[in-house]
Amino acid sequence: MAETVPFVVPTESDKTLLVWELNSGPTPEALRHSLYTVFSQFGLLYSVRVFPNAAVARPGFYAIIKFYSARDAHRAQKTCDQKQLFQESPVKVRLGTRHRAVQHQALALNSFQCQELANYYFGFNGWSKRIIKLQELSDVEERENEDTVTPLQKQSLKFFCALEVLLPFYECRSLGVGVAEEPVHNLEEETGKIAVEYRPSEEITDVRSEEELHDLIQVNCVSWKQYCQGEEEYLSDFSLEEDEFRLPELN
Repeated sequence: MAETVPFVVPTESDKTLLVWELNSGPTPEALRHSLYTVFSQFGLLYSVRVFPNAAVARPGFYAIIKFYSARDAHRAQKTCDQKQLFQESPVKVRLGTRHRAVQHQALALNSFQCQELANYYFGFNGWSKRIIKLQELSDVEERENEDTVTPLQKQSLKFFCALEVLLPFYECRSLGVGVAEEPVHNLEEETGKIAVEYRPSEEITDVRSEEELHDLIQVNCVSWKQYCQGEEEYLSDFSLEEDEFRLPELN
């Protein structure tokens, strides 16, 4: 059965692994490197995070690993559970089991992660991208609304981009538009990070003029902090119903 791998931050429980019974000898960074080496053999990883056990438990670490693919996460769990891997004692590996009633908003990947994901599944030469149009909208909107725009609003930067992604081997392409907007003072506080949303659009067939692009521009005000919240890990994704499955602080 085919699996769809979206270009968004993976939040589903079936893409998340909990690994515990990790020895206390190595440093967290060394453990992270070892875990990445082992689990990346099963598929592309979104993140590998290592945490110390709770104070009430014996010394050691546990890790939360996120895959882009649920199928890859399942294979990794079956293969690595109760195996020694890179240490003398076996580790325990479990898939997330909790199904949240409220779904998280899908958060777009950054540019580097999108390219990494595309390269992994399509191959380094299996895809290409072309910028159809890149335009700064800040000055245009300020001139159109000169009487109503406040000084604070004039200090924001907004850019519009129309992009085409090509898959030569499959003879297909995906076209989309996106808008990035951020107040200048926020850029200084957040070291220049801007949240960008890419929207595939079926309406674009042959974009040649600004008039054809005008109705496609859609702006969403998205805080950078909202994107960062998607990075949080929740141990509540893992079931505690089975006696054999306990978090590190309960062992």
